[in-house]
Amino acid sequence: MLKLEKVFDKFADIIGYITAIAMVLMIMNVFYDVVMRYFFRSGSIAMQEMEWHLFSIIILLGISYTLKEDGHVRVDLIYDTLKDKKKAIINMLGVIFFILPISLLIGFGSIDYVIEAYQSGEQSGDPGGLTNRWLVKSLIPISFFLLIITSIGFFIRNLNVYRGLHPVAPHMVNGEIDIIVKDVHKSEEKLHKGDK
Repeated sequence: MLKLEKVFDKFADIIGYITAIAMVLMIMNVFYDVVMRYFFRSGSIAMQEMEWHLFSIIILLGISYTLKEDGHVRVDLIYDTLKDKKKAIINMLGVIFFILPISLLIGFGSIDYVIEAYQSGEQSGDPGGLTNRWLVKSLIPISFFLLIITSIGFFIRNLNVYRGLHPVAPHMVNGEIDIIVKDVHKSEEKLHKGDK
């Protein structure tokens, strides 16, 4: 089961890399757009629309990677006080009763939306805007099917936690806070030793 977990984690990491590339492209796009608009008094409707297309890619693909990193919002006040096995049970139930049904509903429900955009040749209403809007709309079902795949990996990881194969990984922010608190305590100890 640990090997299978690693396969799903690598898959989610690939999604994360694609999302990171989209982020860099969006930053470059915004930079270009700002420079052209404010320094050369010129702009492109297509480049402005490309910003929100890239933003859509980041958000829709980032959902899966964020699940792999266990970075989605939850009520940490309650969750953080629980033992690892109870956290794993909550996470597995969340996958079964929330993530999978909603992902299936949105994934299959949005396919007709993409087909309609493709068949009608939907494009930007602005002159000079982007064509083939179905491309960005196709990311809706794709992203939720990717979320289904990564949620299976998330379920397997939590099943491994429940079986005692490894502990629940601390949240990234909580882990950083713990490190900062330890560093502050070490600094205070050094200061107190220096006073004596």
